[in-house]
Amino acid sequence: MKLIITLLLVLVAALPAGAAWEPTKPVEFVIPAGTGGGADQMARLIAGIAEKHKLSPQSIIVVNKSGGAGAEGFLHVKGKRGDAHTIIITLSNLFTTPLHTGVPFNWKDLTPIARMALDQFILWVNTGRPDKADYKTAKEYLAAVKERAGGAERMKMGGTGSAQEDQIITIQVEQALGLKFTYVPFKGGGEVCVNLVGNHVDSTVNNPIECVSHWKAGRVRPLAVFDASRIPDPDWKDIPTVKEALGLDIQYNMLRGIFGPPEMPKEATEWYVDFLRKVYDTPEFKAYLSKGALKPAFATGAEYVKWVEGAEQLHKDLMTKGGLLKK
Repeated sequence: MKLIITLLLVLVAALPAGAAWEPTKPVEFVIPAGTGGGADQMARLIAGIAEKHKLSPQSIIVVNKSGGAGAEGFLHVKGKRGDAHTIIITLSNLFTTPLHTGVPFNWKDLTPIARMALDQFILWVNTGRPDKADYKTAKEYLAAVKERAGGAERMKMGGTGSAQEDQIITIQVEQALGLKFTYVPFKGGGEVCVNLVGNHVDSTVNNPIECVSHWKAGRVRPLAVFDASRIPDPDWKDIPTVKEALGLDIQYNMLRGIFGPPEMPKEATEWYVDFLRKVYDTPEFKAYLSKGALKPAFATGAEYVKWVEGAEQLHKDLMTKGGLLKK
């Protein structure tokens, strides 16, 4: 009997003090934007990498909730207080939507998990058709914008949503040059580039990943990057900055980050941080960052929160200047 008791004690001692938390049912991965855009592509890639490398014991189910410029998605996750099986990918509508609409939501309603990357913006034009102009440089494009600004039909600038990143950049260009565009909003970045290809708009300020396939197919042309320096990747390095091309000091990087519902359990947050770090380190994700010209910028904890706080203030300042804040 003593031997049996001794063996039982040894076995009990060998067991872990407490099993680490992990998902026990499918994880809902919310995208507060339409299909085909940068956020949609990244979320679906993360889900695919998780399945391929068996990084999660449960599947990651991607769900698009783009209504109200992302408000539908944010309020959906805000309402899941304490839920450990819901996460959301955010772009800068995390700031722009509540500031513009007054929707009862703020990023502080969510649980910060990880920043995966920073996304850049490029001025794109169609490569042209027989009945359309084919702008080879940003200066050629600007000359046409100025010519049409005084006519009956202004240049149409396509972008994702109203009072979001794309329109903020468009307003900055307008203010710097003293001219006006007709801004045309669409539900997602993929839709924006498709409409540029179809000549339904004259130009766009899409993220690189949203137009790269059309660029490689020769349907669109990148004219300038809205950043302080050129994109270093070999495929993108020949595209000048807006300052180089037009003398405009306009810089804008967009968040690609992950949050959980309010009061997400600490052990769940820690699991997602570890999970996303593993995703970030895979060859597939590294290749995605390079192909899409995204800036590698993994951050968690206090570093992530500090960046988000600064980004919120920046958007408030930009939107105040552009007259986009809710009155």
